[in-house]
Amino acid sequence: MKDENKYTRRNFVGTIGLATGGLCLLPLAVSCKSDASQKSISAGKNISKDFNADVDIQLKAEKSNTKIVSSGTADTYSYRASLYKGAKSTLQELEGSSLGPIIRVKKGNKVRIRFENEIPEKSIIHWHGLHVSHENDGHPEYVIGNGETYFYEFEVMNSAGMYWFHPHPHRTTGEQVYKGLAGLFIVEDDEEKALNLPTGDYDIPVVIQDRTFDESGQLVYLPNGKMDRMRGFLGNQILINGKIDNTLSLNKDGKYRLRLLNGSNSRAYKLAWDTGEPLTVFGVDGGLLQKHKTLPYLLLGPAQRVDVWLDLTNKNENEEIKLIHLPIPLDAMMGDGMMDDGMMGNASDNALPYNSQFDILSIKVGVSKKNEASLPETLSRISPLKLTDAINRNTPRTFNFGMENMMEWTINGRTYEGMQVADDEIVKLNTTEIWRINNGGNTTSAAGNDGGGMMGMHGNGGMMGNGGGMGNMMQMPHPVHIHQLQFNIVNRNIDNIDQNLWNAVKDGFINEGWQDSVYLLPGMYMDLVMRFEDFKGLFLYHCHNLEHEDMGMMRNFKIE
Repeated sequence: MKDENKYTRRNFVGTIGLATGGLCLLPLAVSCKSDASQKSISAGKNISKDFNADVDIQLKAEKSNTKIVSSGTADTYSYRASLYKGAKSTLQELEGSSLGPIIRVKKGNKVRIRFENEIPEKSIIHWHGLHVSHENDGHPEYVIGNGETYFYEFEVMNSAGMYWFHPHPHRTTGEQVYKGLAGLFIVEDDEEKALNLPTGDYDIPVVIQDRTFDESGQLVYLPNGKMDRMRGFLGNQILINGKIDNTLSLNKDGKYRLRLLNGSNSRAYKLAWDTGEPLTVFGVDGGLLQKHKTLPYLLLGPAQRVDVWLDLTNKNENEEIKLIHLPIPLDAMMGDGMMDDGMMGNASDNALPYNSQFDILSIKVGVSKKNEASLPETLSRISPLKLTDAINRNTPRTFNFGMENMMEWTINGRTYEGMQVADDEIVKLNTTEIWRINNGGNTTSAAGNDGGGMMGMHGNGGMMGNGGGMGNMMQMPHPVHIHQLQFNIVNRNIDNIDQNLWNAVKDGFINEGWQDSVYLLPGMYMDLVMRFEDFKGLFLYHCHNLEHEDMGMMRNFKIE
């Protein structure tokens, strides 16, 4: 009998069977005039007849039923895709999962996505990490109702890397993602193609999520109501690519690229190999690092992605290795105020606790089958932004992530207000800026002058100041995401971080490369350098703890 808990790579990620007969499913609409600026390409209620798509996809959000655990079938949401134009390899499905599809495109491709909403609530799709215009970014302004269609039309301008897509309606993003609406968007380019990295069956996406199920196999979301919203949802089981089965059968002597996405609503992971071997990371959110890094463990916050190198050359047939979560101090991770007097409920009730070890992914080593992939010394020649180009080099634009009135998550004391933007959230096209994102503590130091310097802060006992004053007792980590662009990390200030927490995670950060999401610990501030180019318009920045985002910890910034 087939062991259903063991998956080959092909079972983990399978190719969709595509039929050309689906071309008549959607009528072509008349063209619409685009009012986007610069390189913006049309988007909205109509197809532009002037847009010659290289890739044309119908992507439908619909109700589905998925058997995830053995006790029953869950009511889920799923994106279902059909290919109108493009190579068959453009679309892949995650077999037996509500997640997906995986969309694979090339830099420079012109892409049309015909998004149809068939779920019983409003929705829109955000192309997480992609450099696109306001109309193509998935702003909540553009939500569509059941039975409506939204047309995205954009050129892929990003470097090779793994991006992703998910809903972005205000107040219901967390639940829609939780029910299954998420997929991967993988970009290839000539620079990466010239490298000898793993491809085909040796290139494996791994989406990590935590979920909770009741006795009948149904998904359970926010069982403690507002208290779960305040801290963010934490599940009691780990899903890999939307499935409870997490064992992957790979070839001895094979060299693999594991593309990891933390697709959880709020949980971060301290990832490590159970063998004690270091993790080798060679890519982050926005693509390849210049040189790979080896880490004893990796702290991966919600929405963050990494490329991990896995070489099974020295492993034995039938050996099993595991990717695990290592313990993190619970009180420091959740915020002391979240734990006192049961005010927020027990942060570990029926959920996997942060301060315990648990399995993420098991890899069973099979028979020997070599591939000729290698990890080059130099991966990317794309240089980071220059601090000297920042127009606010000595006066970073500061954004404080915290709580107002004890029960409201805010940015600079504000919450989401639709299309509203404050004066200090307006930036100029074709400029470079430093943004300081702060989660409590001292923020008086100028960027780069806090003892760390460019990429230089790795943390030591001497940098803890008084041992870590937590300040606001309601502090929690905030995974911060900025739409439309990729940025470089300038530094991390740790003067006010709880010392036990910092000692537990300090070796798990990657400061290098191009990123669109960072994990901001309580008491930490970070300086990020970014450039606003190509598109004017309104874009979002927010906490990617999806429950915090839905509560309004999200704001607009305007490029003009």
